[in-house]
Amino acid sequence: MKDTPDPGTGRTALSIYTLKPKFQGLLRPLTAALARIGVTANQVTLAAAIVSVALGVFIAWRAPERWLFLLLPLWMFLRMALNAIDGMLAREFGQKSRLGAYLNELTDVVSDAALYLPFAFLPPFSPLWTGIVIVLAVMSEFAGVLGPAVGASRRYDGPMGKSDRAFVFGALGLWAGLGYVLPEWLAWLMPLLALLIGVTIVNRVRRGLKEGQ
Repeated sequence: MKDTPDPGTGRTALSIYTLKPKFQGLLRPLTAALARIGVTANQVTLAAAIVSVALGVFIAWRAPERWLFLLLPLWMFLRMALNAIDGMLAREFGQKSRLGAYLNELTDVVSDAALYLPFAFLPPFSPLWTGIVIVLAVMSEFAGVLGPAVGASRRYDGPMGKSDRAFVFGALGLWAGLGYVLPEWLAWLMPLLALLIGVTIVNRVRRGLKEGQ
């Protein structure tokens, strides 16, 4: 189940997340059709997680076989669509549940970790720095979900939230999958992502505390 925060409270203009309402509008007719045939938000959430983990592990296992990385941007786009669909099923078709809230957060961090994993085995990226990015990404989502614990909204602040990370890793997957050269200096991208995710964590904590006052 996905929940969209109130405007101005849980997201900033620095994040791709701000485009989500328009994306949802395009998917609303499909969501209504799925609801009519009995598809539930939790089923969509679990299906997206299962495919994400299976795909990430498979590509990591076959790395550095480059063409498989083309599957990442395709799946990341489809996954964003599924995330939007399960949120609309929950909100607009009366499918919100406590189980859905747990599944939403837990499957997101597991899926992200699995989809970033193949880059640990793709030169010039470092397994260490890719691992650090994965750990910080998990922490950033925890920082966001802890907002309600201090009286704030679920925080989606950037500059490197989930949607932004999906864009970066999807673009990298496309570049690598098409066989283009990944120059050695690109190894600095993972440390840069780690820094930006660190800033994201600070922003979510700081703004959550400010909102909860």
